[in-house]
Order: sequence, then C-alpha cells, then structure tokens
Amino acid sequence: MQKTTLSAKLSTSEPTTHIGPLMVDVAGLVLSEEDRQLLSNPLVGGLILFTRNYSSLDQLSALIADIRACNPTILIAVDHEGGRVQRFREGFTRIPAMRVFGDLYASTPTKAIALAKECGWLFASELRAFDIDFSFAPVLDLDYGVSSVIGDRAFSGDVTVVANLASALIEGMAEAGMASTGKHFPGHGAIEADSHVALPVDNRPFCDIETRDIEPFKQLMKNGLNAVMPAHVIYSDCDESPAGFSSFWLNDILRTKLSFDGVIFSDDLTMEGASVAGSYAGRVKAALKAGCDMVLVCNNRAGALEALNYLETEGRGDINQRSKPRLTKMKGAKRFDILALQQSDRWQSAIKAITH
Repeated sequence: MQKTTLSAKLSTSEPTTHIGPLMVDVAGLVLSEEDRQLLSNPLVGGLILFTRNYSSLDQLSALIADIRACNPTILIAVDHEGGRVQRFREGFTRIPAMRVFGDLYASTPTKAIALAKECGWLFASELRAFDIDFSFAPVLDLDYGVSSVIGDRAFSGDVTVVANLASALIEGMAEAGMASTGKHFPGHGAIEADSHVALPVDNRPFCDIETRDIEPFKQLMKNGLNAVMPAHVIYSDCDESPAGFSSFWLNDILRTKLSFDGVIFSDDLTMEGASVAGSYAGRVKAALKAGCDMVLVCNNRAGALEALNYLETEGRGDINQRSKPRLTKMKGAKRFDILALQQSDRWQSAIKAITH
C-alpha cells in the first residue's frame, strides 16, 4: 500500500506536540479568515467536520490542507459511524448501521465479527486517505429499545455481542492507523430523551449500570480503546451532574476504578443536555474540572469564542497537563493514497463484503 505524507508549515510559537483542549467546527466548504484565526490559536486542539463541510473529494482534500496549514498539530475528527451517522457519503463507501452486524451475530457470530473488523478498517482507511485523524466511533451503548437517538447505532442490547463486535471494529480501525472513541459513557441506551434537545435522566441504580452498560467499555479498555465520550445524561442514583460534568463518573469510575488512561472527550457542549452547567465558559470549566481532556463546542461560533476567551483569561489552570500526551495518541498513525487504496485487493475485498 502506498503511503503518503502531508507537508505543512509548522508553528514556531508552540512545540509540535502541543494539542490544545478545545475542539471547534467551521461553517462551510472553505475556511474564512475568522476560521483561520481561530484554528491558529494554540488552545484550539481539535476540529470536527460535518456534512456541510463536504462537497467532493478534491474539496475535502483542499479544506484539510488549509486546516493543517493553520495548525499542523490539530486533531481532525468526524462522526462517521455508518448508517444515519455518516457525514461524507458521495465518494465514500456507505457504511451500514452497526445493528446490521448485531443481527448477523445472532446466526453467524464468526462472520459478523470478521465483517465488523473489515468495516472498521474500511471507513478508517478512507478517512485517513484525507488526513482525518479519527471518527468518534464505536457506539458502545446497549439498545434497550427505548432510545430513538441510539436505536440502530447500537450493535445490540446484549453486552457480549456489543463487546465482541466493537472489539473487532476497533481492531480494524487500528490496522488502518485510526484511534477509537467509545460513546456514550456510561450508557445512553436506557432512556428515551435525546440529549441534543433535552436533559435526560436515568434513574437506575448504579449496580444495574455497572453490570450491564459499563461492561462493554470495561472490556474494550483492556483491548485497545483509546478514548471515551461521556453522555449528557444525569444518572440520578449516582450523581446530580450529567456524566460529562461529573467527577464521580470521570475520575472515580473511569480513571480510578476502571484505570482508564485514554482521552476523555466531552460531548458537544452546545447540546441541551449540557445547559445545566450554564454559560459556555461555565460548561468548559465544569467539563475540564470533572476530568475531560478536550471539550467540544460546535455549531455555535459565539459559544466557541466565549469558551476560548475563558481558556485564555481564566481557564488555563483547568487544563490537565496529562491531557497533552493522551491527545497526541489520537493522531492518525498512517496515511493512504486514495487511488492506491481503491486499487488494492484489501479495499476491493472489504467493499464486496460490506456492501453485499
């Protein structure tokens, strides 16, 4: 497989290993001057792409090169799980919803595991061809049949099925040079409300969540899971704060009890489920103090600027110095040439397996 590299102008004001704690977005297909100024700020360490940022393969390549020119160390991410959550479609392989593999597992588990691995390699290698560091995947939520926002994004409602298929998926992603992010810790599947537009409350006791919902996260932490994204959900029997703002969930459970030393990303702080923490400055402060390594402020430029202003003026002390080496591990580990990739036997075989 041909490997390519991307040259970019390096910043002279920050070491190349520095990755700031704020992830933002941009509005269009090309960068505005305001975008360039924002992305050049050393406190901005990540950028998430959406469907609105994509029109063609050439346009995406040019956009990412421009982003890298502004900030060579920035982490470029996308939600590219498959099914209804796949930001780039035309020119990319259509990835099925993860439930497809869960349904197949019921009859032929060996085949389902093999296909999940191929799926992880396929979408990761295509994204890496365009210098996108990672997709926020896989979903590790259990499907209880009540959450419309999760639904077929989940592999299954069975802990073993989720753990086995997600493990295979992240193995394929890792082979393509992409880190994994399990979401939404400790589990979003048992409640009906959508945290994008509401503040969900899960009233189950901790023992139920620990023995079921946390178990896929726990198993995958022993098997290559690089990052976790907590849910904007209040687990009322455990803590009064949503998981992403909760030291109980992020420090006591994730860091201490589960010994997880990977990255903790907040979910988007513009979501309604995050509003309990107040202003955007308040949300950033609460998330970082609870234990997040990087916070997402998307689809609200004023909110992103408020978050950045807080970090510049008051919030530097909230940034965990251990976050920097963790975040560095989310960088893409290899790069594919898209034409060579599409002509390779591996890609052709994966396409045939996944799309037929």
